[in-house]
Amino acid sequence: MNLCLLCDKPEPTGSMLCVGCTKDTEVRVQALPSLNRGLAPFLRPAGGVGTGRSGKGGPAPLPVNEEILDLRGPGGIVGVAERWLDDVRRDRGHTVATPGGGVDARLQAAVDGLLASMPWIAVSWPNAGYFAKDIRDLVDSLRTIIAPTPAVSRGQRIGHCPATDPSGVLCGSVLWLAPGEKAVRCEWCGTAYPPYVWAQLKTWIDEDTKARNAA
Repeated sequence: MNLCLLCDKPEPTGSMLCVGCTKDTEVRVQALPSLNRGLAPFLRPAGGVGTGRSGKGGPAPLPVNEEILDLRGPGGIVGVAERWLDDVRRDRGHTVATPGGGVDARLQAAVDGLLASMPWIAVSWPNAGYFAKDIRDLVDSLRTIIAPTPAVSRGQRIGHCPATDPSGVLCGSVLWLAPGEKAVRCEWCGTAYPPYVWAQLKTWIDEDTKARNAA
């Protein structure tokens, strides 16, 4: 029995990609033009301001985020899509066309060509796994720029852990009350402080803070 070349799950039909990975890859390919457009607002670095003066005496132009410029340029997203389409056409014995027009038009043409070939890619192309993984990685990378995952809150900062080891050495690691947790637990030494000791915990923390300040 074959395995899907992307997820390594059994593929009983003998195809190169399973049904789920085929559909996911189609969705990712379809998303490339909108992701490319979604990068436009990020061409200017956050908080960018003109610096110095231009040759004509006016303010120098705003800096450009070169990473975004490269992704939206001829060698970026469109280049990836066109290279894969060229490989597909060669392996199918089709003529490799010379792309024409602007970047947006070229990207849409490459996307249309890849989508039209997806049935063959999924069933017959030995490079289907490499293609699907490259598209997945590209889309994931673009989405982290356009809509980054918000940082997970560590919760409420309580103070420094007052626990001591058998030799009397103070832990001193920062204590956090994680969202949804009922007890404060030190990430360093593992000591737990349930709610019924919080009053005493505050006293210990205050005493240790005074001792450090007096040192």
